[in-house]
Amino acid sequence: MPHPTPLRIGIMTAPMQVHYHDVLRVWREADDIPEIAHAWLFDHLMPIGGDPDGPAYEGWTLLSALAAQTRRLRLGLLVTSNRFRPPAMLAKIATTVDIVSGGRLDFGIGAGSRPGHPAARREYTAHGLPYHDFSHSVQSLAEACTVIRRLWTEDAPFDFHGEHVQLTGAYGNPKPVQRPYPPIVIGGRSSALLRVVAEHADVWNVPGGGDIGEVAARSALLDRYCVEIGRDPASITRSIHLPVSYDRPAETRAAIGAATAAGFGHVILGLTPPYPVGVARWITDELITPSV
Repeated sequence: MPHPTPLRIGIMTAPMQVHYHDVLRVWREADDIPEIAHAWLFDHLMPIGGDPDGPAYEGWTLLSALAAQTRRLRLGLLVTSNRFRPPAMLAKIATTVDIVSGGRLDFGIGAGSRPGHPAARREYTAHGLPYHDFSHSVQSLAEACTVIRRLWTEDAPFDFHGEHVQLTGAYGNPKPVQRPYPPIVIGGRSSALLRVVAEHADVWNVPGGGDIGEVAARSALLDRYCVEIGRDPASITRSIHLPVSYDRPAETRAAIGAATAAGFGHVILGLTPPYPVGVARWITDELITPSV
């Protein structure tokens, strides 16, 4: 069943095949446009499209820089790979960004790319990172969400002895600006991951651009998992990432309309580089204003 929520639209600038100042230009422009509610980067260490040897920026470092140079936009990574950083370290990084931004972080996290995406898989071996199977990554994501939340909220050191995460004397200081903690955005669509979403997420994000019926079915499955654990399904905001066509804006407007009708009130519009001059204003006039 769709969950009616106010439509909040944002943008995503994947930090690959671009220069830092290109991303900064778009974010600064978007920050001055109230209709654009949020802005996102992704979390890959190497390009997953275009020139495989092209530039790709580390997401959290870039996000902190952009947080310091914006004042209004909600911001985050769509989504952090839980495979890249130990969860206690990630909690500290995210806290720092929330403080730098004055409490504007939406904490995006996911299990990490599946082995079937070779362009994403290579970044693990290239950086000396272990790559476990998907079952391992989903289980470790659930443990990561648990310890990150505890680090953000508990006032005394604690130990955690999970199957995948082991902490002794863990303690988070300072705490995030947002209380009790920044909203947790979990991205993905597998059944196993949706169970983690039901337990831990404030926002669920799913890639779009294809069959909205299939996306809606995933949302209905999430409803069922929420009911099974006694959680109100409407307490999880439904978010979708949609690609933007500069040449065919009507197609993007139609996709926004279909997503909204399916209960997705949080929409992230993916921008493709090179970014046209004034792209944030164009997005607003051509896509956002006609959709709200």
